[in-house]
Amino acid sequence: MTKRPAPPRPAGPPAAGVRLGRLIAPVDRFFDRLYGSRWNPLHQTGNLAILFFLVSLVTGLYLFLFYTIATPHASVARIEEEIWLGSWARGMHRYAADLAMVAIVLHVLRKLVQGQTWGPRAWAWLSGVVLLAVVFLSGWTGLVLVWDAQGQQIAVEGARLFDLLPIFAEPISRTFAGLQPVPSSFFFMNLFLHVALPLGIAALLAVHVARVARPALLPPRPIVLGALAALALLSLRWPVALEPAADLLALPGEMRVDLLFAFWLPLAPRIPPLAHLALWLAAFAALAALVRLWRPASPIATSAVDEDHCSGCTHCYHDCPYEAIAMVRRERPSRQTSEYVARVDPELCVGCGICAAACAPMGVGPRARTGRDQLVVARSFVERLQPAGAGIAVLACGNGHAALYERLSRPGRTLYPTGCSGAVHTSVVELLLRRGFAGVAVLSCPPRNCFYREGPKWAEARLFRGRDAPLSDRVDRRRVLHAAHSVAEPDRIEAALAAFEARLRELAVAAEDSFDLVAECDRAAADAALREALGA
Repeated sequence: MTKRPAPPRPAGPPAAGVRLGRLIAPVDRFFDRLYGSRWNPLHQTGNLAILFFLVSLVTGLYLFLFYTIATPHASVARIEEEIWLGSWARGMHRYAADLAMVAIVLHVLRKLVQGQTWGPRAWAWLSGVVLLAVVFLSGWTGLVLVWDAQGQQIAVEGARLFDLLPIFAEPISRTFAGLQPVPSSFFFMNLFLHVALPLGIAALLAVHVARVARPALLPPRPIVLGALAALALLSLRWPVALEPAADLLALPGEMRVDLLFAFWLPLAPRIPPLAHLALWLAAFAALAALVRLWRPASPIATSAVDEDHCSGCTHCYHDCPYEAIAMVRRERPSRQTSEYVARVDPELCVGCGICAAACAPMGVGPRARTGRDQLVVARSFVERLQPAGAGIAVLACGNGHAALYERLSRPGRTLYPTGCSGAVHTSVVELLLRRGFAGVAVLSCPPRNCFYREGPKWAEARLFRGRDAPLSDRVDRRRVLHAAHSVAEPDRIEAALAAFEARLRELAVAAEDSFDLVAECDRAAADAALREALGA
């Protein structure tokens, strides 16, 4: 497989993101091999977080029906012992909350690896930071409502932090000095927050995906069913133990700590409240600052519209994964132009180039990556290479398959470097076939792990399902392959390419046995039309 200079591509993740990606790649590869890239849960972290949040919400509403703020710990014990499915529902509630936090952490790591923190994605990143803070608050109020030793310690440390605010007449920490029972109003406030905060989470989720077209909020059904079954079995096999009730007069002793929500609890009593608060503020400020600090070295090349070639078809408007394109009325419409024209908002554009592949007139795309630019590069490519008609061109997604170029190298294959597969104009595929390649294989990232969300989906739809701008009907689809696999699945990619090459050999034999003069004339006419389109 011969390497060739790559055409201009979108700005990738920063160098730190590349290094972080190398650290977590072994885990990603393990899950890809275990489940396959299509069902890898690490590719569904954001969706799984929402699923676990919904499970925690439903089970929490069931527990809320039987919770009593006057006797918090005793009511939890009664739920476990006397209420139908009470112990199981409490286990589902706690495990779902913990798994949601695990999914959130993995989601953050994946977005850092892909460099999706800055520019048009800053809104999603900053709203995600706020979401993380609200999830923590919701978890803390839930742990306090159990009112065991852990809940008591969280309440005490929270009171120490609130005492730093000059808005209370007397220190809140006196409430937990043991001089008198903790008032029911304290538990009512926690219960109110524990119910209200999930509503805030739902609203923040809407903000989080506001600039994303067609957001996939839940994983595919098999993963949903598998996750729910695993969660249900986990809750049955290992119920959440109820620790002894809180005792304000007892000396601090050993206690179980929720490592996901209360990991900080053992350290908190040993540092001053101001230092404790400063650590939390610094952590969230550092996350928010990544919109400026976690940026690629090269600037992003946003898309632009050549209005003279825009037909107002709305295809780029519908296909943009980030709703960066709007249809606006032309200032001076004429009989030769459409009433509406596409306009790109550079503040929302991520430079993926998917709009370029959606435009049949080739009038939109990032600089040097429009459909017309892609055809110029493709024509220069085949003129240098002069393919003999026996090999295949492999269009490998540069965002995910660069590591496989050498491993997949075989005689008869030629690498045609590209960016996201969803940005490849179908005219490039047709040109490569018309100019000598026996077949064209388009390799995409897994659909749920695409840097630009919908690249594999649109590539498949344009090549085989007629979505604009579609591959021409005069192209034999049997000579085109689309395969979506991760870099951890080289064997599956190799098997797909080998089967494709075998199919091409069968087609070649069949073509030799049945020469059709009419078909050859039609092919010559198609070649002439293509040369005319290229300005040859």
